[in-house]
Amino acid sequence: MPIKWVLHWQPNAGTTVNTQILTEVSQCVESINGVKEGRWKDTLSFYKPMLRVEQANSLEFPRDFLGISLQEQPNKYYMVIRGQRLIIEAESSIQTIMEKLQSYKTRVALNFEGFQYQLGDFQLRVGKVVTIHSENLRGIVMEMEYLPISSWQTSHQIMGEFFDIWQEALGKRSLPGHFVHVEPNFSEYGLSDQYTSQHTAVQYASIMAQMIATAQSSQPMRN
Repeated sequence: MPIKWVLHWQPNAGTTVNTQILTEVSQCVESINGVKEGRWKDTLSFYKPMLRVEQANSLEFPRDFLGISLQEQPNKYYMVIRGQRLIIEAESSIQTIMEKLQSYKTRVALNFEGFQYQLGDFQLRVGKVVTIHSENLRGIVMEMEYLPISSWQTSHQIMGEFFDIWQEALGKRSLPGHFVHVEPNFSEYGLSDQYTSQHTAVQYASIMAQMIATAQSSQPMRN
């Protein structure tokens, strides 16, 4: 499948994300001839275990993990345990099974939703990060996909060049922040050079860790 970078918006120190930035980013895509094609949405859930007393100290149960539902694979569900560098692909019905077993419960669920744009051989998806049942903006993400290539290593140069062009175009708008690309070590998860939806899930897990760290570092210190 085509290679994809998942990027997140890094606000400047002392600033936060807002809907105006999201609007400006979307307008910037259109200004470089991006053609809007429709909506997209992915969902990410943080799970925590519901352990009985005798299980509480067991190392067999991950302390928490991420569950990810991708629009590109509607019949699949991806579970990422970052601490153990595990990525698991399951049928989407696993969510119902987990609910019935009551072994894990959702701590928080986030939607990544916005619009998809076509730009030559590239597809861009720009969207907001919001908690389910709420419109409070938690972040901004962008998927940058290059359709002709499925090799992660082979794509580096052209993806990097396009990212530089994008950053230059966006920089003209003098927004209080920039998009960041954090490249996970896919080999730690046992993933090969050929891109799959599991690579996408690992990238989402990585940017969530970055967004949480950014949010925590921007909070004022309490005495």
